[in-house]
Amino acid sequence: MPDGGTQRASTGRHPGWVAAAGAALIAVGAVLWWVQTSGTQAMTADPAGPPSASPETGSTARPVRAPREPGDPERVRIPALHVDAPVLPVRAPGRTLVPPSDPQRLGWWADGAQPGASRGSALVAGHTVHTGGGALDHLEDLEPGDLVVVRTDRGSLRYDVRRVRVFSKGRIADHATRLFSQEVPGRLVLVTCEDWDGERYLSNVVVTATPRG
Repeated sequence: MPDGGTQRASTGRHPGWVAAAGAALIAVGAVLWWVQTSGTQAMTADPAGPPSASPETGSTARPVRAPREPGDPERVRIPALHVDAPVLPVRAPGRTLVPPSDPQRLGWWADGAQPGASRGSALVAGHTVHTGGGALDHLEDLEPGDLVVVRTDRGSLRYDVRRVRVFSKGRIADHATRLFSQEVPGRLVLVTCEDWDGERYLSNVVVTATPRG
């Protein structure tokens, strides 16, 4: 995959750390740090890479739960991928955002935008398992126009996928300010890992979706 990211077409077949996700049986896939740029907080991947973990030992980092607030996401449904996964609010202490260890659960960055907010990227991340069983294992298969539904205690929000991009872990930092901006009109960003080489994931899939209608 090109280092600058591979982008699917902008029109489709149907009418917002890099946080990341990991290796077989839940190895952490990326480390984040927070950057202040013109007053905007952005997320970028650590070019030094994360500590690694084998399938036998599990993840070297643990998710840090945040208290659930009204309007926080509770589930994400992606019909095209047959995904209907619970979402937990998580924080990123020490500049590391770790999704829930259960690969069937997703983590929403609680210090970013809520789904449905008028501004900002609502960022949701999940683990990938190369042997199967992760909620976002096939995130890269989404196409522009596909539906994503986020359920909250205030109702369901419907999003249309706009872009599906794959970035090498060494290059995603170059695009982080734009991909995870909290200054854009409200949108949803889904992130997981991609390109298992037998020992680790080499890339991240980033899906951007905007409110339907």
